[in-house]
Amino acid sequence: MVKNTSFDPDGLVLTKKELLEFCDRVIEKWNKTPGKNTNNILAMTAVKASIVWTDDESLKAIWSEIISWVFELLYENALSKGKHDDVDWSSVMKKLKNKK
Repeated sequence: MVKNTSFDPDGLVLTKKELLEFCDRVIEKWNKTPGKNTNNILAMTAVKASIVWTDDESLKAIWSEIISWVFELLYENALSKGKHDDVDWSSVMKKLKNKK
């Protein structure tokens, strides 16, 4: 049996339609308090527009980088926060597990 080693968890597999649906969900959430989120709504609308006019290969390259960097930034942020806040890591892991 040959093991497939080409899987890249940071590679984008979402479609353009799915990315746009994600943007719509975020905008819908922010529209519940539009006064507080005016700038965010405007920015996400710009992101959505850029997704519409960007070709699939470029989207894949760009969003694969974003996905990769997000995980790295989350990790670095958690380490930094832990240094400053005396974090109980078991409670953090429990929260992450319960997010699913």
